[in-house]
Amino acid sequence: MTDTILIINGPNLDMLGTRQPEVYGHDTLDDVEALCRRTAQEEGVEIDFRQSDSEAEIMKWIKEARGTRAGILINPAGFTSTSIAILDSLLIFEGPIIEVHISPLFRRDAFRHLSYVSKAATAKIEGFGIRGYEFAVRKLAELARG
Repeated sequence: MTDTILIINGPNLDMLGTRQPEVYGHDTLDDVEALCRRTAQEEGVEIDFRQSDSEAEIMKWIKEARGTRAGILINPAGFTSTSIAILDSLLIFEGPIIEVHISPLFRRDAFRHLSYVSKAATAKIEGFGIRGYEFAVRKLAELARG
């Protein structure tokens, strides 16, 4: 096991900063990655930062993380309330999983309130903007240190 945290960003998160800034803010995915890298460096861990619009690719990354990553931070985005397949992949992972959402799901459309990912998550952080990523990286680093 390494001290590397896998950070997975789901569909359309590559459009942060331009897509619905009234919901997601003006920070870009590059800003999220920079925040995660700074936080990881402060915590003495590495990150593996990824984004995909493909459910299959996300599932592949989760499976590859088994035995090689200290934890997973996942913002499943549009797959949150639809992907039992991502849930099943996460249930195979032995380490801690923190689900992150930039906006509070409970204040969004009713169909977004359900999160299949939450059923596999160790914890869930939502509604703190991109700072939720920082909180999650810090907690996963703490858990990696034992």
